[in-house]
Amino acid sequence: MSEQSYLLAIDNGTQSVRALLFDLAGNLIGKGKVPLEAYYSRQPGWAEQDPDYYWASLGEACRRLWAEVDIDKRLIRGVALTTQRGTLINVDEQGKALRPAILWLDQRRAEVQGRIRGPWGWLFKLIGAQATVDHFRAQAEINWIAQQQPEIWAKTHKVLLLSGFLTQRLTGCFVDSVGCTVGYLPFDYRKLRWAGPRDWKWQAIALRREQLPELRKPGERLGCISEAASRHTGIPAGLPLIAAGADKACEVLGAGVVEASTACLSYGTTATINTTRRRYLETIPLLPPYPAAVPDHYNTEVMIYRGYWMVSWFKQEFGLHEQQRAAALGIEAEALFDELVDSVPPGSMGLMLQPYWSPGIREPGLEAKGSIIGFGDVHTRAHLYRAILEGLAYALRQGKERIERRSGTPIERLRVSGGGSQSDAAMQLTADIFGLPAERPHVYETSGLGAAIDCAVGLGLHADFPSALAAMTRVGRVFLPDPQAQRTYQRLYREVYQRMYRQLKPLHLSIRDITGYPA
Repeated sequence: MSEQSYLLAIDNGTQSVRALLFDLAGNLIGKGKVPLEAYYSRQPGWAEQDPDYYWASLGEACRRLWAEVDIDKRLIRGVALTTQRGTLINVDEQGKALRPAILWLDQRRAEVQGRIRGPWGWLFKLIGAQATVDHFRAQAEINWIAQQQPEIWAKTHKVLLLSGFLTQRLTGCFVDSVGCTVGYLPFDYRKLRWAGPRDWKWQAIALRREQLPELRKPGERLGCISEAASRHTGIPAGLPLIAAGADKACEVLGAGVVEASTACLSYGTTATINTTRRRYLETIPLLPPYPAAVPDHYNTEVMIYRGYWMVSWFKQEFGLHEQQRAAALGIEAEALFDELVDSVPPGSMGLMLQPYWSPGIREPGLEAKGSIIGFGDVHTRAHLYRAILEGLAYALRQGKERIERRSGTPIERLRVSGGGSQSDAAMQLTADIFGLPAERPHVYETSGLGAAIDCAVGLGLHADFPSALAAMTRVGRVFLPDPQAQRTYQRLYREVYQRMYRQLKPLHLSIRDITGYPA
């Protein structure tokens, strides 16, 4: 295949939308990036955004890409799309949005009405899963809309994830990728398709099968770029749009993680640890693995809901000095935060943080709250910043050990991607806390690269996923554990961190009982 072939990947995340042009060797040829206002809140805990804002931003990102690169667009062979997960949009028969998108960050809850009927109801009661099922029903955005906005629900022709909404805008078709299907929907994660007609999820969610899009596997064709979409984006009309996966799934693929013995750590708004495997495996019982960006595979994911969001929180609340210095120097403020980390010894002089800024579902439970212990008069904001990074790494190491226990497969290698991976200090303390080399992929845009890999395989530009991965992914810098720091972290992790949640849980429950937060 000619080296003068290119792939266009569109990555619509929470913080920005990016149009990325890759070649068949996985090199990033050009990028158009548009920052996003992540969401707006009309009520406390709500997180919404105008769906047309995403579409307008996607078009602008493409226009910025074309302004940067000087190529013959006829050399672009195909397009793939990856987006943030769990962002829901109601549309009419023409694909017009009927209300703002509800983002994955939204905290509103629907009223749980009645019990699941029939054998499913008895089973959930028998195995003690009723609370998990009720949580699913309460978190389902569809149920809230049906209850609180019945006039909107009555007009709803399709319920789409952001990936399906943008796919419809690009192709005119109500179709989406299996690899993007993550959210409170009637999806059968084991069989990687919409749930069967007798599945309990149809009782749990106020939805009909015909209101959902058709699904295609990663690598399959979703449609072609329409004339209208071409006018909006500058993408040549008729180019095939190839199914990819959600942003985390594509990130895992773009990091080159397809062996069960390698884990992908994502240091993004949500921090995750993932492995890829062919077999269905629930790392936490009753919580399914997510569809991978490789067809018929699964990502065993453990999630820290507000992961590197905590770094943004620190920057906003305590980082004015670095922001002012960075502006004067013409660099990103995050580059200066490494100085804070390096000024503090491993272990932050006993300051320990548990990063449960948002409650979990089972482990941790709904009562969980973030915790910081060990304060003394020696501690400064630099210690707090390092403790945040260490706490996230401890939590992800706990996820690694949970995956290992459930799967029986030891994790021997780490690939670290996402915005936080650009920090050398974060990479080094990750290697020290895990006691494993921490590998940084050769390109920062791993989500977009994963989508491009799906596109390349789907179009036959690479014969299969192993050959595409060999050609398009590779390791950049490797950070090796420091033995002395590793010993310190091993004791803090085993003797302190692993005991924190269990010992603080009664206090979290009391706080919730007294204050009503979290609900």
